[in-house]
Amino acid sequence: MKKQSWKKMEPLRLLRIIFFLTLLCLVQPVCRAQNIDTLSQINSNRLKIVVIGSTLAYTGTMIGLSSVWYSQYDKQDFQFFNDAGEWKQVDKVGHFYSAFQLSSISSHSLQWSGVSKKKSDWIGALTGFAVISSIEVLDGFSAGYGASVSDLAANAIGAGFFIGQQALWKQIKIYPKFSFHKTGYAAQRPETLGATHLEQIIKDYNGQTYWLSTDMDKFLKFPKWLNFSIGYGAEDMLYANDEDNLQNNLNPYRQFYFGLDFDLTAIKSRSKFVKGLIYFANMVKLPAPTLEISNGKVKGYLFYY
Repeated sequence: MKKQSWKKMEPLRLLRIIFFLTLLCLVQPVCRAQNIDTLSQINSNRLKIVVIGSTLAYTGTMIGLSSVWYSQYDKQDFQFFNDAGEWKQVDKVGHFYSAFQLSSISSHSLQWSGVSKKKSDWIGALTGFAVISSIEVLDGFSAGYGASVSDLAANAIGAGFFIGQQALWKQIKIYPKFSFHKTGYAAQRPETLGATHLEQIIKDYNGQTYWLSTDMDKFLKFPKWLNFSIGYGAEDMLYANDEDNLQNNLNPYRQFYFGLDFDLTAIKSRSKFVKGLIYFANMVKLPAPTLEISNGKVKGYLFYY
C-alpha cells in the first residue's frame, strides 16, 4: 500500500524547527568565533561546553521525536521510501540548506573552542550531514515512514557545498539563503500546509524560496554589501505528488529567480552579540529587485521575498 507521503514530511519539518531552536543555544560561541579564524591552542573548557551542550541537545531532540512522532507506529525492518518526485523537490533544497547551515554553525563553534579552522570545517561538515541525516534512521525503522535516499543525497550535497568552498577558497563566497511569503494554499489544506503563520513557513512549500547568494566583491570589483542571487521555488501545490494535484485541477510549476541581495556581514560592529545576530540574519534573503521565470513567462518585482 502506498504511504501517505505528506505524513512522512511532518517529523522532518518539525525537526528543522527543533534543530534551529537548539542551534540558537550556540549563538554565543558563534558570536565570539566571528573574529577567530585560528587559535594556537584548544580551549578545553569551551570545547567541553560545545560538545556536552550539543550532545545533550541532540539526544533530547531525538528522544522527543522518537516519543512524540514514532511511538504510534510499529517497528519494522529498516526500509527506504522513495519521495524524490514530491513537492517539485523544494523539500530537498530545504535539506540542502539545513545541512549547509548546520555545518557552518558547527565549524564556527569548534573554532571558538580553539580547534583549527581546517579541522573545524571538516568536522562541521560531517556533523551537519550526520545530524540532519540521523532522522532517516528513525524513519527507516518506523512502519509509518521510511528512509529517503534523496533526503540523504540532499544532506550530503549541502554539507559538501560548505566544505567544498572552504577547501577551494578558504571562505564562503556563495551563501544558501531562505525566504518565505504567505500564500493562499495553506488555508485550503491547513493540516498539511500549516494552520498558523509559523507552521506555514515550515510546511507551505508554495511560499518557500531557496537562494544561492553570491558575494560578488570576492570575485570582481563590486560593492561589498551587494550580492547577486539565483532562487528556486514552486507553486500551485496542495499535495506532494503532481498526479494528486492535477486530479484536483491544480497545475504545479517550478519558479526560477534572478535578483539582487544584501550581504549583511559587510556591516561592521565591535559588539560580539551584534555580529552573531548578523551571522544568523544573513541566512535569510532580504526583499530586493527580482526577476521570476516560470510557465514560460517573465515577471519583475521591485521587492521580492
